[in-house]
Amino acid sequence: MAMAGDLPSELLEQAVQQMNTLPGVGRKTALRLVLNLLRRDEREVETFANAFLRLKKEIHYCRCCHNLSDTEVCPICSSRSRDRRIVCVVENVQDVMAIENTGQYNGLYHVLGGIISPMDAVGPQDIEIESLASRIETEPIREIIFALPTTMEGDTTTFYIHRRLQQVERKAQGAENEPLVFSQIARGMAIGNELEYTDEVTLGRSIVNRQMIS
Repeated sequence: MAMAGDLPSELLEQAVQQMNTLPGVGRKTALRLVLNLLRRDEREVETFANAFLRLKKEIHYCRCCHNLSDTEVCPICSSRSRDRRIVCVVENVQDVMAIENTGQYNGLYHVLGGIISPMDAVGPQDIEIESLASRIETEPIREIIFALPTTMEGDTTTFYIHRRLQQVERKAQGAENEPLVFSQIARGMAIGNELEYTDEVTLGRSIVNRQMIS
């Protein structure tokens, strides 16, 4: 029987097909990676595979900000050195990593897990907006920084959340006496750029020079 993809082994073909499902990994690259694993010691391959199994089974989404974490509350949310009065709203966990790499931000985060996109059938109910509203009610937050993509979908999401949070009744001690300030990162990035692909210097300056939203 002829092997799929002209590979000499059905097992090899299955492994290549699985590797090929990863984003950005073409068939030739998948084959090269699989052959590399095949040349490794069996124990080394088991360690490699177990790392992904443990990742899938044991990793958490922080119950406060929805960032990835080994524990129920991520190290950023549990840190006493972070400024708990500021929350930066981002699309995904890669954006948290990108901002942290700048070293220019010391507040907390809120990961939406997506942005509003009618074309992709993603509405406000599909992302973490209401959990952010709950945080505004109960935490001493003074400023919300929007660090969403500079796209139509990103701007739509910023507008919607801005309007939604203006309706929230703040219950945290002292919070009801101070107006909630809204800002967004400066548009030092080209329109359409995603945070994770922006260089650290530009992204850092965009946070430091953020603009107020009225």
